[in-house]
Amino acid sequence: MTYLAKPKLHHPTLPKNKVGYTRRDYEGKVSTLCAGCGHDSISAALIQAFFELDILPHRVAKLSGIGCSSKTPDYFLGNSHGFNTVHGRMPSVLTGANLANRELIYLGVSGDGDSASIGLGQFAHVMRRGVNMTYILENNGVYGLTKGQFSATADKGSKAKRGQVNADAPVDTVSLALIMGATFVARSFSGDKQQLIPLVKAAIAHEGAAFIDVISPCVAFNNHPGSTKSYDYVRDHNEAVNTSTSGLRASRSTSSTTKATPSKSRSTTAPSSACAKPTPTTTRPTECKRSNTSPTTPRKAKSSPACCTSTPTPKTSTPTSIPWRPRSTSSVRRSFVRGRG
Repeated sequence: MTYLAKPKLHHPTLPKNKVGYTRRDYEGKVSTLCAGCGHDSISAALIQAFFELDILPHRVAKLSGIGCSSKTPDYFLGNSHGFNTVHGRMPSVLTGANLANRELIYLGVSGDGDSASIGLGQFAHVMRRGVNMTYILENNGVYGLTKGQFSATADKGSKAKRGQVNADAPVDTVSLALIMGATFVARSFSGDKQQLIPLVKAAIAHEGAAFIDVISPCVAFNNHPGSTKSYDYVRDHNEAVNTSTSGLRASRSTSSTTKATPSKSRSTTAPSSACAKPTPTTTRPTECKRSNTSPTTPRKAKSSPACCTSTPTPKTSTPTSIPWRPRSTSSVRRSFVRGRG
């Protein structure tokens, strides 16, 4: 009975955070989504994250587009600022609000249709500009409001509820966010709150463009056998879903949580673990193995990467092993543009 309002009375023994608010103070209206929808689990994770971070609700501005996912800001942080924009245009409105008031914490909530189809260009540019925001993409792979057609993020080979097989390759929003220069990128699952809540907290604390792609099953149109975004499939493949960004989270954990390192900088320095000196029984990491030595040139002793030693390698007339260094963000963007033709 979603038409019933939540009671305003709070139990006197409810625990409070450091600013004197209970978890109930971070809730919103009763959800009108389908029972079991993954979007409600994401709303619960956001409520818990803001409660644990001791953030005053009136310091948050939440914006959304159009779709099932874009209805969810009404179900959390009821005492925060909010704006429901037109389809696919949430990033532009959020950018303008951020320019007008830099003191607020900006939260953008969108779906796979809203961000990966009509709003794909808006999504790419807000990541490119590095707007200080937390961007939550509630990804279920279907258009839930229009009865379950495949969205742009539906995996190739996935089956629809009525048996159709998707023949198109998906848009990988995580890869696109990386290419466009986002400084915090992660992927999670709405059914794994032990992973999702810490990720949301880290994204909120991060200064810069923070993006989380959350796999959120649609119980009405995409939770059947053959779907690659059903609860059963994602739970069985949860490790594979998380592998693509686990290394990225580890490499950016220092910059996203430590105040001494500015998070807004687009630095792509390799993590310290990638440059650690190997022991005699271990092999050198892949990042330090690349070489441009000619096949006809005798192999020379490998030198340590530049990030591991302060002694410069003397220049020689013959080609030597050059340690691999990650490309700058700008060069990644240039190669992306050239690849599009």
